[in-house]
Amino acid sequence: MQRNGFEGFANPVEPTVDELTAWAYDPVAGPPQISRQWDLLLADDRLVPTILGFAADPVCPKRTFALHCLYLYAADAVRTRFRAHPRKLVKRLLDAAWDTGDPWVRLWVSNTKALSADPDLFDYAEWCQGGLARRPRRL
Repeated sequence: MQRNGFEGFANPVEPTVDELTAWAYDPVAGPPQISRQWDLLLADDRLVPTILGFAADPVCPKRTFALHCLYLYAADAVRTRFRAHPRKLVKRLLDAAWDTGDPWVRLWVSNTKALSADPDLFDYAEWCQGGLARRPRRL
């Protein structure tokens, strides 16, 4: 897939998949300055399949950020007892993630399943502040 340079977001609160892809593959583009919690906006049902693709791509400059968004998504789903993100969508995402074959993404799948089985494994710094994305390890 040929990627064009990132030219900015028309609306960073609701980025398109094309805008997000251009941003993710631009090695110098930072997150928009709209909010320090832009990651929360991206960790939603509409964008998370795209985010999964970035997390599974070892050459994506925003891979760690994408993995962080996956951890946010999973924590939000489990902590709300799947009210924030329906169990069916989460399961579908976990299946697709496992199928990528990427070790970091598969670790996210394993950790998410562990959290689902034991919500006491939740630690805010690890799941919501990027700890598990920056230092991937099995829980």
